[in-house]
Amino acid sequence: MTQKIKVSDFEISNSKKLTVIAGLNVLENDELTFKVADELKAIVESKGNPFIFKASFDKANRSSVDSYRGPGLDEGLRTFSELRRLGHTLITDVHEINQVKKIADVVDIIQIPAFLCRQTDLIKEVCETGKPINVKKGQFLSPNQMENIISKCDSFGNNQILLCERGTSFGYDNLVVDMLGISKLKTFKSPVIFDVTHSLQLPGQGQTAAGGRAEQAVDLAKAGVALGIAGVFIEVHPDPKNALCDGPSATSLDKFENLLDEVNKVDNAVKDFI
Repeated sequence: MTQKIKVSDFEISNSKKLTVIAGLNVLENDELTFKVADELKAIVESKGNPFIFKASFDKANRSSVDSYRGPGLDEGLRTFSELRRLGHTLITDVHEINQVKKIADVVDIIQIPAFLCRQTDLIKEVCETGKPINVKKGQFLSPNQMENIISKCDSFGNNQILLCERGTSFGYDNLVVDMLGISKLKTFKSPVIFDVTHSLQLPGQGQTAAGGRAEQAVDLAKAGVALGIAGVFIEVHPDPKNALCDGPSATSLDKFENLLDEVNKVDNAVKDFI
């Protein structure tokens, strides 16, 4: 039986209607954040999908020391508190143990970044919040190794685990998505989330920042959703060319509704057989 994870007033499950996690790669300013959050919420909920807004307060893993990292923890807490007051369901990532308890007070799901998915002390701290956890599968891990992370979380008293596919390193500066790998993740019974945006990255190909293949987001999203999964993760920006982080992989806000329509067609067809 596929696990169902309760968040806000909906359940996330491989057998339920697709949950949409969408938002900004990183917080830039309040005006942009609230605009994108409100527009995405209106679009997603008009299609009948559950919506979770995503943004990072700090991008600790950057290609260059000069890359924009975000406003930091204190500003992030203020912004997330206001978003929650406005009725948004929220997810963000943490990088350090001392961030966890503060972030747990203002978001609904805590995310473990891919490069930190085996950091036992960080996972333990996040598990102890009792919040659902979205664990990004490291680019260096096989799908089978994610079962060890589930067991680790179980040992710390938290079985509310989402498994997030975000591509696998394939040679230098390239990522591929193994659809059989997503199928394998489903055998662990946890809800599977497909991070389409980061799977489109070309790490290092922007020299001091990642390149990307945003123009292929719809094709990749439909392929992953065809396997019958719980949700998709899409980063969106009104002006990707001028985004402060990962613009080459981001979906333009004016193209997001079409992407969701295409993805929902596939999800609806697949879920009819579940």
